[in-house]
Amino acid sequence: MNRKYFLSLIPASLLLNPLKSTANQLDELPYKSVKIPPYLKSGDTIGITCPAGYITLKEIEPAIAQMKSWGFNIVIGNTVDKRDFTFGGTDQERLEDLQQMLNDRSIKAIMCARGGYGAIRIIDKLDFEGFRASPKWLIGFSDITILHTHINTNWRVASIHSKMCNSFPSNWSLAEPIQIDTINSIQQALKGEKMKYSAPYNVNNRMGKVTGELIGGNLRCIENLAGSDSEIDTAGKILFVEDTGEYLYSIDRMFYNLKRSRKLNKLAGLIIGGFKIKEDTEGDKFGKNLAEIVMDKVAGFDFPVCFDFAVGHQKANFALKCGVQHRLEVWESGTKLEEA
Repeated sequence: MNRKYFLSLIPASLLLNPLKSTANQLDELPYKSVKIPPYLKSGDTIGITCPAGYITLKEIEPAIAQMKSWGFNIVIGNTVDKRDFTFGGTDQERLEDLQQMLNDRSIKAIMCARGGYGAIRIIDKLDFEGFRASPKWLIGFSDITILHTHINTNWRVASIHSKMCNSFPSNWSLAEPIQIDTINSIQQALKGEKMKYSAPYNVNNRMGKVTGELIGGNLRCIENLAGSDSEIDTAGKILFVEDTGEYLYSIDRMFYNLKRSRKLNKLAGLIIGGFKIKEDTEGDKFGKNLAEIVMDKVAGFDFPVCFDFAVGHQKANFALKCGVQHRLEVWESGTKLEEA
């Protein structure tokens, strides 16, 4: 590279102050816009790895067979069939497996085999420089929200929030239509189809039409990243959230975190996906439902809000392209979300 040209890309403020924070550098350097990884074509390779919880090779065989039927080659990572207590191998093994797939240019997409817990334990040791230079699709949800958010905030590369290997039906002929549709949405997203979604009208919806970058995932993970280098950036974006196994008071606390950390201040739109809520014990009722919790926190803002969107720990969990511009329309006829 021409050194004079390279230096011209760097703001003078950084040359004068090389110790400026990474976050501030991101605001000023040329790669603030999102990179869209190349879409896949027949014969391309998808790698499968376990950055969080463990899973056996036998358990992912339905996913392997289905992705092969789409025309893709599959590479199985070293962490599949490994176990270190709840994890898919030790932290070092999971780190090395994911890093190898990030670096391998023959691998065009990385499918996380399952969620669980563990991505936060390796995120700060991963090197994304090569990934940024030669981006590929990273696929998953739940604990994989850690990776989606970290990549979006720091490296500005699009990724796919979707079901993982442990969600593929073992018998495709017996699968419910919604299972088939959501699994097929992964293929559609990977091959570059313009994604379109709809959701039924919900009396709690707040109407409006906006366009913005789509970002989000598991609400607990998003809350846990606050104040870290992986903290979610919501300014001007459409945020989707989902969660499972939480009490209403805990959900209330997480939405207060979004409000108090000013993640709602410049938000373009809010999508509420599936929330599997733990039932309050008798005598310890919280007193508000999910819709009341959400609308209480967004009362001071005017962006559109929709409920009952098909994303989350449920069969209705469609593939969503994080980092990609989408148009959200919330009307009395229902909700539409589509790539802009």
